[in-house]
Amino acid sequence: MKFGPRPAGGATGTILAHSLAGGTGRVPKGTVLTPDDIANLQAAGHDTLIVAALDQGDIEENTAAQRLAAAVAPEPEAQGLRISAAGAGRVNLYATGPGIVALDVDRIAAINSVDPMITIATVPPFHRVDKGTMIATIKIIAYAVPEAALDQATQDAAHAMRVLPPRYATATLIETQVGNAEPSSKGRAALTGRLDRLNVSLSSRVIVPHRDAPLAQAVEEAVGDFIFILTASATSDSHDVAPNAVREAGGTVTAYGMPVDPGNLLFFGALGAKPVIGLPGCARSPALNGADWVMERLICGVELTQADISRMGVGGLLKEIPTRPRPRDG
Repeated sequence: MKFGPRPAGGATGTILAHSLAGGTGRVPKGTVLTPDDIANLQAAGHDTLIVAALDQGDIEENTAAQRLAAAVAPEPEAQGLRISAAGAGRVNLYATGPGIVALDVDRIAAINSVDPMITIATVPPFHRVDKGTMIATIKIIAYAVPEAALDQATQDAAHAMRVLPPRYATATLIETQVGNAEPSSKGRAALTGRLDRLNVSLSSRVIVPHRDAPLAQAVEEAVGDFIFILTASATSDSHDVAPNAVREAGGTVTAYGMPVDPGNLLFFGALGAKPVIGLPGCARSPALNGADWVMERLICGVELTQADISRMGVGGLLKEIPTRPRPRDG
């Protein structure tokens, strides 16, 4: 592509780089100039124009953006994506339903490394989305790119991103109580809001004493496809009441504790095919905490290990919840 000044009389078929006021109306940047456009601009005294002229083998920006989008999402419906129309060298990709975004970070970085004029910007990996959420924008920065560069960028782009939909439809929240005091409704309300976003419904309320045996029985009898436990007293050890109850019910505990704050005192495991999450106390607030990251991924079918939890520490210092009993800046 050649870019720079050119006499207006010889600019037909080139692309106008900057919007200009003509004698009979404004000509927007990006316009492929026709003889009428040239006459309009010359009438306003524009004898020299800054334009872009495509070389042989160049691909115009909108066509290039569309081709890259089609390469990234060859099966958009199956990938949970909707591809927008192209304009000004840009194509956006949107989620077609709720879920989390799975990205092949290395392949996206490779695409962005081919040519500085070929770019993809995305939301972070495992970002939770709703229907219509923009998850990526493809932008061709120049007015055209060499076809050889575009071919290289699209060569290994297929399925570099997708939306993972929820795998579970129902959940049970088991709450524990100490003495006769009924737990606050805040925890259930906050969890209901979180699950609604993922089209997961909560079963009837379950409250049991804060002891191993009754909690284990409640875990065994939980009717939901996914089990949450919110204890009256914080889970302070991997052998505290709630993790022990999961084991007594025949389940397993995969991990306890996470380097995300708020959200440190979380554990998760499984009872057969049902994932189990022991919620930290901060989950009573609707504010983002570590439990959100774990539940969203597990609900959408992402398997997690202790190593995955350990990697969440980078970026895991979240906004403080002032109502916590022991805020970090106390």
